Amino acid sequence: MAKGKGKGPTPKAEDRHWHGKRQKARAVKSAKRTGTPTVGPGARRPAADDRARPSRPAGARRANGEVPELVTGRNPVLEALRAGVPGTALYVTSGTDDRVREAIQLAADRNVPLLETGKNELDRLTDGAVHQGIALQVRPYRYAHPDDLLKGAAPLIVAVDGITDPRNLGAIVRSAAAFGASGVVVPERRAAGVNAGAWKTSAGTLASVPVAQATNLTRQLKAYQKAGCFVAGLDARGGVTVADLEVAGGPFVLVVGSEGKGLGRLVADTCDMLATIPMPGAAESLTRASPRESRSTR
Repeated sequence: MAKGKGKGPTPKAEDRHWHGKRQKARAVKSAKRTGTPTVGPGARRPAADDRARPSRPAGARRANGEVPELVTGRNPVLEALRAGVPGTALYVTSGTDDRVREAIQLAADRNVPLLETGKNELDRLTDGAVHQGIALQVRPYRYAHPDDLLKGAAPLIVAVDGITDPRNLGAIVRSAAAFGASGVVVPERRAAGVNAGAWKTSAGTLASVPVAQATNLTRQLKAYQKAGCFVAGLDARGGVTVADLEVAGGPFVLVVGSEGKGLGRLVADTCDMLATIPMPGAAESLTRASPRESRSTR
């Protein structure tokens, strides 16, 4: 049987008539998967929300304190300035209100720059939040390193486990300042950071009590133990009271639990001792729920 004639050499992929269509189809498929617009006549046009979406709102969550925070509203701004919250700029659209005028005066007394702006611009800066014509930009907080708190012959460090309310963090810093603590340690994630709310409840003590962030609180407590610190945790299960802790005269770390669950299991197991604060009143503890509530959350 005679052999048929061949069709010649196989053409390169880019020379085939369907190659361009296949490449274009792959590009469109990839764009749908990654969300990246394609280029050319068949490109996906970005939606209106993509084109006009503003930058991340200044008042959004900031775990690391690298971006300024905006406090909005006449009362919140005035209270923040009265509490000594460090501001870097005061945005105002009008000064006809008594609270606005007082805020402007307080800002001037603290050399906080006053920036007059229009309502539309302030809407954009605050991402549409209710600002009442005024907003205070708060200086980003610079956290200390946990090792920096070991300075001194007998450092006293307060570590917080899972505090999620910035106001509670501010109250802890205020208490730490009252008994001469070297500083406060907070976890980097799933915990409150230093913001305007923490500044207000600290009554200005955040200016003198450093707050450090730890990547892993349990690991940091072990590092403190290796450095010679005695670590005690506040817990309703504690066998002794805080007043009985004679070791508190040396390098000492006091760990405070979260608002509802108290100390986490790993943190509690890492502590050298668990202590409790006597509660003669109706409340069982300052730092955790009652034992019955605690058991129900496990």
